Amino acid sequence: MTAQSTQTVATEATAPQHGAEVIVPLNRLKASPKNARKTPHSPATIEAFAASIKAKGVLQPPVVEIERDGEGAPTGNYLVTIGEGRRQGLRLLAKRKAIKRTHPVRCIVDAENDAHEISLDENMTREAMHPADQFEAFQRLAVEKGYGPEEIGARFGVSAHVVRQRLRLGAAAPELMAAYRDGALALDQLMAFCVSADQDRQRQVFEQLGEYRPVHAIRRAMTEAKVRADDRRAVFVGVEAYEAAGGTVLRDLFTEDGGGWLEDPALLDRMVSDKLTGLADEARQREGWKWAEAASEYAEVSALGRVYPVEVVRSEADAAQIAGLSEEYDALVSGSDGQEVLPDAVDARLEEIDAALQAFGPDFDYTPEVKARAGVMVLLGHDGLARFERGLVRAEDAVEDRRPDPEAPEGWSEEAEREGDPSRRRGEDRRRRRDPAPRPGGLHGSGIRRRPSDCRSPTGVRWSARTGCPRRRRRRPSRTGRGSPRRRSRPAGRH
Repeated sequence: MTAQSTQTVATEATAPQHGAEVIVPLNRLKASPKNARKTPHSPATIEAFAASIKAKGVLQPPVVEIERDGEGAPTGNYLVTIGEGRRQGLRLLAKRKAIKRTHPVRCIVDAENDAHEISLDENMTREAMHPADQFEAFQRLAVEKGYGPEEIGARFGVSAHVVRQRLRLGAAAPELMAAYRDGALALDQLMAFCVSADQDRQRQVFEQLGEYRPVHAIRRAMTEAKVRADDRRAVFVGVEAYEAAGGTVLRDLFTEDGGGWLEDPALLDRMVSDKLTGLADEARQREGWKWAEAASEYAEVSALGRVYPVEVVRSEADAAQIAGLSEEYDALVSGSDGQEVLPDAVDARLEEIDAALQAFGPDFDYTPEVKARAGVMVLLGHDGLARFERGLVRAEDAVEDRRPDPEAPEGWSEEAEREGDPSRRRGEDRRRRRDPAPRPGGLHGSGIRRRPSDCRSPTGVRWSARTGCPRRRRRRPSRTGRGSPRRRSRPAGRH
């Protein structure tokens, strides 16, 4: 269609000819009832039109027809046959006071073709650009124009996050982009490759996987040397602390939760070790253990012997006070049954009782004698929280506690008996072959025979003569019948 003349709408009597280019005030443009597109444009599309027009103006003038009244006379308004989305974008800008309601709009008049047919033609005889072309075009704007994600997003009416995704996809290895254009790669597969911007790694994984390229396998191969942000180590240290220490995070731009991977496992492991060691030292100083250290695996804990806490003996006055506080606590909770939120006075009193009961300490604890020869290990739990293993006894500490057998003959020793009895040596050899690993606590292979009579430590914890491990004593309920009292219902936000 060729513009024949340029006219300005001044009066209703003006009747531009077919193909004329006219300047029409925005408030004189109306939606055409003959538009073939009945489904309205989405808000996102109208937003994109508005952003584009604001940055670059109306690049393609709408096609309009003259509106006429019942007698066939021009009304002065124009019906938009092609370009309704642009009209909606202009109206959005006027609504936001970015332009005036009478903003002049350059239009092309079509007075010969059927309005419905050309509207249908406009929507059918066009093809959207391939997404790969769009990704590379965004990348070109960033490289050649120096536009950042926010600037590009403002010029095209999309969010900065969407722009970052397209920029990452536009920076994919050329081999991957060619495969995507040819249909050998789906978009979700390309996104999995683009989790990392390392093109060499993309090519390597692309060749390794061959024809079978499931998305999960691509993503796993692209991040196999990295640590997920939800890994227990990352949860324990904290991603912010890791970044503050100089660690880098590879953000996943293609997932809703915005997760990612920590790219320096060595730094992360060092931070985990340092934090566990710090917690162990704090526990040793606070609780009075002989030693404390961090552990990387539970096997380090299970290799040691263990002693267990004993019931704390309380005075009659303390026991009576604990019982009275516990009864008052239970009465307050029972009296508040059915209430979603506790009254302020009741809640405050429960807090006071909590603090008073906690001040008495636990019902079971380790004695100072036990702490003087035992220790604590701190290791990382599966949930990313520190786990404290108390009452652990090293082999040398268990050996120091053993007493001589009062029933043994004077001058008797196990070494002398073993040296003088070949059958005993053979029996010991068979035992070692059957159970070569030393028992926890260092009791086997120590050179001292243990009998049931001397398997009780000075702290009252019995050690098994067969296994060399401390026997677990059955705990009795505390005198109050409870540990730390638990509140049934508490107001949100109060702890």
